[in-house]
Amino acid sequence: MAAFEGAKLVEERAKPIGPDLTEGIALSMFTRETLLGHVGDQDVLLVRSGIEIFAIDAHCSHYHGPLAEGLVVGESVRCPWHHACFDLRTGEAIRAPALTPVMVWQVDYEGDRIFVRRKREQSKARGKGPVDTPDRIVIVGGGAAGFGAAEMLRRQEFRGSIVMLSNDTVSPVDRPNLSKEYLAGSAPEEWLPLGSGSFYAEAGIDLRLNTEVLSIDTKARSVVVAGGDDIPFDRLLLATGAEPMKLPIPGADQPHVHTLRSLADCRGIIASLNAARRAIVIGASFIGLEVAAALRARDVEVHVVAPERRPMERVLGPDMGEFIRALHEAKGVIFHLGDTVAEIDGNCAKLKSGGVLEADVVVVGVGVRPRLDLAERARLSLERGVRVNAYLETSVAGIYAAGDIARWPDPHSGENIRVEHWVVAERQGQTAARNMLGQREAFEAVPFFWSTHYDVRINYVGHAETWDEIALDGSIAARDCLLRYKRRDRVLAVASMCRDLVSLQAELAMERNEMP
Repeated sequence: MAAFEGAKLVEERAKPIGPDLTEGIALSMFTRETLLGHVGDQDVLLVRSGIEIFAIDAHCSHYHGPLAEGLVVGESVRCPWHHACFDLRTGEAIRAPALTPVMVWQVDYEGDRIFVRRKREQSKARGKGPVDTPDRIVIVGGGAAGFGAAEMLRRQEFRGSIVMLSNDTVSPVDRPNLSKEYLAGSAPEEWLPLGSGSFYAEAGIDLRLNTEVLSIDTKARSVVVAGGDDIPFDRLLLATGAEPMKLPIPGADQPHVHTLRSLADCRGIIASLNAARRAIVIGASFIGLEVAAALRARDVEVHVVAPERRPMERVLGPDMGEFIRALHEAKGVIFHLGDTVAEIDGNCAKLKSGGVLEADVVVVGVGVRPRLDLAERARLSLERGVRVNAYLETSVAGIYAAGDIARWPDPHSGENIRVEHWVVAERQGQTAARNMLGQREAFEAVPFFWSTHYDVRINYVGHAETWDEIALDGSIAARDCLLRYKRRDRVLAVASMCRDLVSLQAELAMERNEMP
């Protein structure tokens, strides 16, 4: 789906791994769930599910993750890197963040040997298709949830009109990349779009950029936009996302002070780095520290100012916080913790402690707030977000919400939660799309996110706003560990480094309510 999918992070190809499947292998060789082989120079993965053997491309279509190291669940396989999931029979990407299918291959049996010689024609998705058939669907928002919904509607063979309204200047992009590879200069811009230039026209999606939605008329079932006609709808998805919080301090509105949310924001930061020697990152959040890592990759001196004692301690705990601090310090990042910026006067940032830092560029990463204005004016039920039911439907029938604004009943924690994770937003958009077509599918996916700092990737599944115990397995210092965040002896979330398969297994256990 995106230009970068299937290409990201791919190094020069090595020689094919495993047996040549065109020459066949004895069934007795295939003793495990998976076997990695090749057809020509194409890596192909054999997967055993029950009595059947499937053959699919060996790499995830999202960031090229090695599916051979993933988890087989029924007739699907899950990617170890970012927890995408593929249907073994059709190759369909049935869970974000992957959106495009992988190729499936024909498996032939000859005596006690199996052969793989050719690709199969791509099968259609095995979804239910439309149960209800609305004529007009409007999506407000051009981020992960909005795009996930629009793409899924067409994948489900919805043939009505789709109008997608975005206040952005560009079509939906892979936002996680903006604080990672693209900002670091190691990923080209053509990797960013979530749909190719022709995708929207070919899919019949009316994408309207630079569009300000003024209000939603819930009785007339229409959306009011600035400078245009009202847009009628039968179903509406509200996916307005979140906006970066700005610092209420003198000097925060200067041109060299940036926030990072959109592609335009990222382009602005990159442009400002041309003559920059020193940068200040305000905030030690995931985004803030990913920005710090990206700027260090560009050989910019980086100072991080944040009020907490340890980076990301609130989410990951004190030991992981100390590790992350040491990781960044080893790369040259200078921390000013327990402090805040009180004023920015030209290139001088005055700290509350009395210190002064000079910087050519300042990036503010102190969190985001959900965009709730439209929902509030439409009198939708709010609860520190837009309250939705298990099907992501709001208090007004036919209007759904997904992504950063949605607060939903999470079956795993037993609480109403709202999270600001990219993968959650994509998956909610996909679920909302199916429900707008009458499928009544409860959103039960376990929250997941990943964060990358230099050569370290941290995976996190579940949701633990508070905990009373962190159980550690392995070594944080050795970058090989699993941390379980517990409240009253119940595991609510799991963070890991270099424990990809165990992370997938924890996600599955949470889905099945089998987490010890």
